[in-house]
Amino acid sequence: MKVIDKLAWLEIKDNRILVARSKGKEAFYIPGGKRELGESDAQALIREIDEELSVKLHEDSLAYYGTFSAQAHGHADGVLVQMTCYMGQYDGELKAAAEIEEVSWLEFEEMDKTSHVDKIIFKDLRSKNLL
Repeated sequence: MKVIDKLAWLEIKDNRILVARSKGKEAFYIPGGKRELGESDAQALIREIDEELSVKLHEDSLAYYGTFSAQAHGHADGVLVQMTCYMGQYDGELKAAAEIEEVSWLEFEEMDKTSHVDKIIFKDLRSKNLL
């Protein structure tokens, strides 16, 4: 079984979660990405968020939230995505960059606009009264 190992940054304000949509894609996803060789979770997440959203995460504020897995969106059956999630503070103004076409804030009821693993994360956040 193939597993796509990804990191995600959970940013929540006013019971809405920050999501992004890549150019040419329909689904929104919780921002983040894959580690490069030798990168720690923090290094990879800081790099990915800077590339995608033009903000700098504070490494010392990153707090592990949880790890979730599900069928990978848009991949063959049996390909799983494993998402290791962190929360943390940032500096800068959020704006779409690189392959990101749109940044949005979704409410719990809008989770159908996201990938399979993101729906699991939405439900977990709701169970903890964070969304």
